[in-house]
Amino acid sequence: MDQEDFTADLCAEQIGKLFQFQDLTGIESLPTCRDVLQRHHWDIESAVQDQLNLREGRPSVFAGTSETSSAPTVLVDPTRQQIFNPEASGTGNFLSFVIDYILRTFYNTFVSVVRFTWSLVWPEPRPPITDPVADVERFIQNYESTYGSEHPVYYRGSYKQALNDAKQELRFLVIYLHQNDQSDCSNFCSSVLPNSNVISFLNESNILFWACEQDLNEGNRVATALQANVYPYVAVVVLRESRMTLVGRMEGPVSPEEFIRRLRSVFEANEAYLVAARAERIERSFNQSLREQQDRAYLESLRADEEKEQIKREKEYQEQEERLLQVRLEEIEQAHKDELKKQKVEMLASIPQEPSLEEPGSLTIVFIMPGGVRIERRFAEMSPVADVLNFVFCHPSSPDIFEVATNFPKRVLNVEDRNKTLKQAGLQKREVLFINDLDS
Repeated sequence: MDQEDFTADLCAEQIGKLFQFQDLTGIESLPTCRDVLQRHHWDIESAVQDQLNLREGRPSVFAGTSETSSAPTVLVDPTRQQIFNPEASGTGNFLSFVIDYILRTFYNTFVSVVRFTWSLVWPEPRPPITDPVADVERFIQNYESTYGSEHPVYYRGSYKQALNDAKQELRFLVIYLHQNDQSDCSNFCSSVLPNSNVISFLNESNILFWACEQDLNEGNRVATALQANVYPYVAVVVLRESRMTLVGRMEGPVSPEEFIRRLRSVFEANEAYLVAARAERIERSFNQSLREQQDRAYLESLRADEEKEQIKREKEYQEQEERLLQVRLEEIEQAHKDELKKQKVEMLASIPQEPSLEEPGSLTIVFIMPGGVRIERRFAEMSPVADVLNFVFCHPSSPDIFEVATNFPKRVLNVEDRNKTLKQAGLQKREVLFINDLDS
């Protein structure tokens, strides 16, 4: 699936969230990013927080929180596994391994027969209530108190939770089973797990690392389920052909370099299954989205005629309302204009006559109208400011709503100045007043 097909069904907002999520999490695979976002309903905050939880070894929101929660079963089929035996050097070690393998096989067969026979005679009692998460925490505490805090990020949840997260997130689940008082396990914990290259390798975003002691209830159940016989025991589980499958295991001592090489070999051999699973999820999501779009289109087509008729009726009603409103506004506007004309006529009669040029105490005011028209008029200096305001109001070039102000410094003649005389208002012998249109 090329880049154009990959984002063909996404809107611009979803594409933006896709690349933002990749930047925030550092996940290189865009299909993986898309799959995570889709399962979080494109809530980028929830998706990013979930990734941070997994990196800290915390169960994600998809994992069950109790032993009653369902978990995928693991297919343990030797034909599907890469099995790595203890490193051997020489014929003596090889012969020892063969003898040990024969003895272990005989022992396991004998124990299985005895357990089956015993179960027929004396059924097993109900297993005691256990706390698998507490078992995992106990192992981590014991490990850090013995070997230190330098180790890969342990998954701090139960085995079932780890399986659920690995399946939902399409990750490799690496499992380490530890056995106390076992020298090979001590060497593994002191030389392999603290190795910086091993830590960096296991802390990759596509890997979950779960570990527990075989002596604890949780570790013992996992050891039985995964058929662990020799310790240290490391297994790799991954979603393969729609089933969680044990695809690799290694038993016995191993060097850090060989440990990484073996894991990389298992990952490379099974990465194609994760790629196929991601593509299948994307295809399934695409088909679901396409079906939803088709359903919406079908429902919209059923409602189309009714909506068109409704829109037509609403449009006619709206046009009628707009016409009535326009008529009403025009009537109000005309009434307002008529009222202003009436006020101007009545007010014009109240403005005193212009004093003569020689009359003492007269001053000349030049009015600058908004359109640039200059009007010159004389007033008696003892006339109230109201006469000036009324004169401007009644003049044909004046706007209906205005203010009268001096030029510099600017000072507005307002309503509070109406009863002051022009002299009290500070107007000089010859004054220039600007008429500002407050409606513009």
